[in-house]
Amino acid sequence: MAAGYLEILRAKHAARLLVGTLVGRLPNATAAIAVVLFVRAQGGTYSLAGALAAVYGVANAAGQPLLGRLVDLHGQPRIQLPAALVSALAMTVFALTGVEPPVVAYASMAVAGLFTPPLEGGLRALWPVVLRREEQVHTAYAMDAVAQEVMFTVGPLLVTLCASVWSARVALVVLSAVGVLGALSVVVSPPSRAWRSAPRAAHWLGALRSPGLLALLGAFLFVGIALGSITVAAVSYADGHGGDAVYGWLMAGLGLGALVGGTVYGARRWRGAPELRLRVLVGLLAVCYLPLTLVPGAVAMVLLTALAGVFLAPCIACAFIIVDRHAPRGTVTEAFSWLVTTFTVGASVGTGVAGPVVQAGGALWGFAVPGAAGAVSLLVLLASGRVLAAPPEGAVVASSSENDPNRAVEPRFSSEDRA
Repeated sequence: MAAGYLEILRAKHAARLLVGTLVGRLPNATAAIAVVLFVRAQGGTYSLAGALAAVYGVANAAGQPLLGRLVDLHGQPRIQLPAALVSALAMTVFALTGVEPPVVAYASMAVAGLFTPPLEGGLRALWPVVLRREEQVHTAYAMDAVAQEVMFTVGPLLVTLCASVWSARVALVVLSAVGVLGALSVVVSPPSRAWRSAPRAAHWLGALRSPGLLALLGAFLFVGIALGSITVAAVSYADGHGGDAVYGWLMAGLGLGALVGGTVYGARRWRGAPELRLRVLVGLLAVCYLPLTLVPGAVAMVLLTALAGVFLAPCIACAFIIVDRHAPRGTVTEAFSWLVTTFTVGASVGTGVAGPVVQAGGALWGFAVPGAAGAVSLLVLLASGRVLAAPPEGAVVASSSENDPNRAVEPRFSSEDRA
């Protein structure tokens, strides 16, 4: 299992790009908890903290595909680094001015979220350039998904540690600076500087003109809803079974399950159409959410959350392959950024839906939401089977892996489309 991942990391520039992207995304991964800690330290209410974090999240969801389109048009260094600097500057302004006046705080959060660089989509656009074989690219997608779980687990711990040792204000500034360094590490690398997207047809919809991509985004909206609803239901459960410590263990169990599942998934070479495989994975994801409604004792519940997370990273890794196959020519970064945005929006919707459900029926009904959302996601995939199975209109498959190392289905693909 380790050999496949080591082979990826030994590839020239691979480790640097992966680590740089993860470090560059730390401000985004930790923004919500960092903002809450800072607002509370400033004497603000939880409502204000939640509203500011929500503004950041909405702006981030809107900015990712827009910046992704600009990256496809103008290259990574000219967009990623300036965006990272603007986002870090806005977060620093927020840290220095505090929550008063509110208009500055809200404006800072909006700018910081809107200009968060699309490093995630950019990395996935680079994998086929850095790695020359299809199976290596697929393994890298799985490793990417696993690394995300590690980042979203370790990131909040780093924020809390930094706030405890220094202050929440310092945590905001330090993480913003670290994020810029991560983005800088990526954009000055030879693959990032040399990468150019394929020429694209002028169309206002951009990547969204692909029916297959739209179907995938529709399915992953509900995967995001499932994940967002679990966090709210877990809070309700923890309130009656030990408080914050239990909530922390539940989230750690979910992350551990995704880590194990993604690691095992990426270590195997899969055959067959990824669209069919995704249906199976999403079905298993939905099934593994169902035992959460048993709401047993704390120890058993942690084990069930670990089970619930097992198929999350494999679903995400498989979705990366499908995005790559269905993204219209010249829109690969934008297409991956739309997946990020859809997942983020879904998680926000899931949080909003689960709140009233938990209020009315308690943790049991709250944990029923992810199972239902997973089932709807599977239904979307089944209903759009023909769309997902068909290549984009006018697409041709490259006859040589030298032309297309990922064997992606893309219109008029040629060796000139690669860096």
